[in-house]
Amino acid sequence: MKFRFVIIVSLAILLSACNFTMAADVTPPPGYVPPTPAPTLGPLFPAQAPSTENGVLIYAEKCAPCHGATGLGDGEQGIQLGVPVPAFGLPEVARSASPAQWYTVVTRGNMERFMPPFASLNDQERWDVVAYAMTLHIPEEELAKGKELFEASCENCSTDFFKDQAKMSELSEVELARLIQEGNDQVPAFGAALSDEDVWSVTAYLRTLSFDTNPIVAAPASTATPEAVTVTATVLPTEAGTPSAEGTPGATEQVPATSEATVVVQAGFGNVSGSIENKTGRELPSDLMVTLHGYDHGSDPSAGPEEVFTEEASVNEDGSFVFENIEIPERRIFVADLTFEGLDWQSGFAIVEAGNTSLSLPPITLYEKTEDTSALVIDETHIFFEYVADSVQVASIYSFHNPSDKLIAVGTNENQDIPFIKLPEGSARLGYELMQGSENLKTQDGLAIPPGENEYGVIAYASLPKAKEFEFLQEFVLPVPTVNIFVPEGVTLESDRLTKMGTQAIQDLNFQVYQLTNVGAGEKVTLAFSGTPNEGATASTPGEVAPNQNLLIGVGALGVALILAGAWMYLRDRNRTEEGDGAEEEADEFKSSEDVMDAILALDDLHRARKISAEAYQKRRAELKEILKGKM
Repeated sequence: MKFRFVIIVSLAILLSACNFTMAADVTPPPGYVPPTPAPTLGPLFPAQAPSTENGVLIYAEKCAPCHGATGLGDGEQGIQLGVPVPAFGLPEVARSASPAQWYTVVTRGNMERFMPPFASLNDQERWDVVAYAMTLHIPEEELAKGKELFEASCENCSTDFFKDQAKMSELSEVELARLIQEGNDQVPAFGAALSDEDVWSVTAYLRTLSFDTNPIVAAPASTATPEAVTVTATVLPTEAGTPSAEGTPGATEQVPATSEATVVVQAGFGNVSGSIENKTGRELPSDLMVTLHGYDHGSDPSAGPEEVFTEEASVNEDGSFVFENIEIPERRIFVADLTFEGLDWQSGFAIVEAGNTSLSLPPITLYEKTEDTSALVIDETHIFFEYVADSVQVASIYSFHNPSDKLIAVGTNENQDIPFIKLPEGSARLGYELMQGSENLKTQDGLAIPPGENEYGVIAYASLPKAKEFEFLQEFVLPVPTVNIFVPEGVTLESDRLTKMGTQAIQDLNFQVYQLTNVGAGEKVTLAFSGTPNEGATASTPGEVAPNQNLLIGVGALGVALILAGAWMYLRDRNRTEEGDGAEEEADEFKSSEDVMDAILALDDLHRARKISAEAYQKRRAELKEILKGKM
């Protein structure tokens, strides 16, 4: 069920510091791959040693806004959540967790604390950011001390066990400390003479043995003649077909094209290359240019990378391009882009590793363009109704993808209306929002939706006159398999197509959940509304509601985000009840009693903040307590 995706991206909008409107210029994250409600995690250990250097870049972008630059839970966005953000930068928090546990949270998310799963990261990137997060509570001097103590206390010990990814991913520092004291069949007990403080220093050091720390190597002091290193490389031909050493610092001589030769390259310099994967069916223009951008992180990783380099080059006839003899310091991020047929196209990013003298970018893929939106697939739609002082606000959330082999480009009019989404008849348009992971669809005059299974999302806002009785008429341009509708309790909703799913308490308000299925293309759905919300169910926003100032835009952001989260929890629990084995499956989601306790604390936080009803709180807490008993 893709409902969870909608909640996740909606919450991501709430937590983002930017206003993701179609008019905003937002640099998107890597392509978003929507998770399933219970993703298959696969092996709970990385295929290769996680890179903490790559992890710091990911953490700064994805985690620091909530968890803070040092992992103390004091990020600017995290403070606004209304629930405590785990402070894993504290030793007492980090020491009790294993990398596998944190990887599971990063992969599946923690909706009780409004943390989405980070499916935009690939498997190795998730391990990388977990590795970095697990070092935040460890000062450099403690690592040095731990190394010294380990080598002195266990002089002839092998470190193979502590470099085994499968074993180390399952162990917390608490369990490593116990291993130091008690030993096992591979590691002798050697910690009897160590103080508690020394034991923690040793466990911190042993933890990092399973990580690829790749410390930054200081560049040699510059002299009048820059130091050079000798590497063996394939010399690239020039446009004339013969190699050239012109402009190459320290180059020795020309050699036949594509032959192996020894080239002297200035330290810290090299080549960045890439290619264009042309799926347009047309030849590339002879004057096509590509631009390379380089980004560095400053001393404050939470500030994000800053552009420090830009250079333009020609694209070769075969679609390849190369930027020669440019500075490529370790950890610099490179990405290339170009403009083709009025659209901007971008490669994936690549990061310079220690010792690199060349870097290859992911290809820039160009697709054939069409304006036919009939190939789009609407996966699900969710419609929320909020009664304010003099109107009924409607938020319609569409999730969709493009399974075709063409890029679907659609223009918008002066109101930025989207051709495949219609507003309810008789409503006033309030605007559209692109969900996080969808901002890269925006063009100067509309949207460009690339082919693939990536799921995107748009929220359409509208306003209807408030009345005790009115008809809601919505036309669906494309077929929709499922439409979920949320209305405040006290309002009666009638239609021969509706299935009532139950009532859900959210933020001390009760919402009725209805569902429509198999809505056809061009079909007009009519819903008859009557009555008014129960006392306390009307938003307190007085007077006129200006565009972009209600629901997820502005004052209602937290409310609708919580509605989405509550609705997901409601439908998840309902499905589990119907399947009959939900309790057993849910119990399996918790690896330890500590995980269950963390879920109970999160639930307590939500109840204290009055974000769930007392009835739902008591029911859920009882369920968690039963699961906890089974873990003891």
